[in-house]
Amino acid sequence: MATRDALWGYRDAFGDAFGRTHFRRFGPGVASSVGLGTYLGEPTDAVDDALRETLRLGIESGVNHVDTAANYRCGRSERVVGEALRDATVDREAVVVATKGGFLPFDGERPDDPAAYLRERFVDPGIVDPGDLAGAHSLAPGYLEWSLDRSLDRLGLETVDCYYVHNPETQLAQRSREAVYEALEVAFEALERRRIAGDVGAYGVATWDAFRVAEDADAYLSIREVLSRAEAAGESVGPDDDHGFAAIQLPFNVRMADAFTRANQFLPDDPDGEPISTLEFAHEAGLSVVTSASVGQGDLTADGAIPTGVDARLSGDTPAQRALNFARSAPGVTCSLVGTTDPDHLRENVAAGTFDPLGASAFDAVFE
Repeated sequence: MATRDALWGYRDAFGDAFGRTHFRRFGPGVASSVGLGTYLGEPTDAVDDALRETLRLGIESGVNHVDTAANYRCGRSERVVGEALRDATVDREAVVVATKGGFLPFDGERPDDPAAYLRERFVDPGIVDPGDLAGAHSLAPGYLEWSLDRSLDRLGLETVDCYYVHNPETQLAQRSREAVYEALEVAFEALERRRIAGDVGAYGVATWDAFRVAEDADAYLSIREVLSRAEAAGESVGPDDDHGFAAIQLPFNVRMADAFTRANQFLPDDPDGEPISTLEFAHEAGLSVVTSASVGQGDLTADGAIPTGVDARLSGDTPAQRALNFARSAPGVTCSLVGTTDPDHLRENVAAGTFDPLGASAFDAVFE
């Protein structure tokens, strides 16, 4: 588990090589504002080898926030993260490790008949109830606990620092919004118990659409309501009224800036007031924000991909660095994830942190 002393020690060891606010508060200490993503890549041994090397290189170069999920690359990404942590010369306690559960994962490769595999692997043994499924997704607490146990096994860790419920808005295809909130509360109760047991340091939700879309959109979820369910779970489980809901993850980049530009959330103490953005809500609520798709899954790394007026305001030697620094500059963002299996691209991404992000007023000016 990441510890305060180890995280601050990592910052002291690497901080002078980076720009202002490269290290930001996360969990018990601080972690890098550039994070290592593990979503993309085919489920092959060759990609495993390349990803393992770039993760190790990143961890040893000043990036100590690693993000994965049970279903990424058919479960291979979690295994590779664990291997990279063991290979690195950096202590595990100096690295924030996050993973996710919700989607039913394959095991190492894509089966010829995915539906048959999921039925035989999950439904028939009773790991999931068909009534809890929305496609290949479940929020059932029993399944999430099973998934957490498998993640810990694949990672080879006793604790993950942040465990996300993965894309809970997926359930809205099958059930009402209120039913999803109720399912989240029960899931959070399970995660509170696992937090007390020391299996997770904190938890949150990782989303794609839920917090970016308008209130009347089918995929919308209210962070206020999600947070209130975590608060209720903390009160229910005890031993005190505290809770471990600490972070949200969502896409954010120069082409997907809804978390900053769309006012679609309401503060708990002002439910009838003016709506605010997701990033503002997270800041007011003290939640960490981790951005996915920070370089548009590679789309923003080409010359001319960033609008000229925005590109001119951003620091960085390459489009990838400027795209990453746009995401890192948004008020309230704690860490921006970017993934690669190319060592040169990894070095380029790490070097993005050597440039200072835009200040709040300069970032606001981008949208004027």
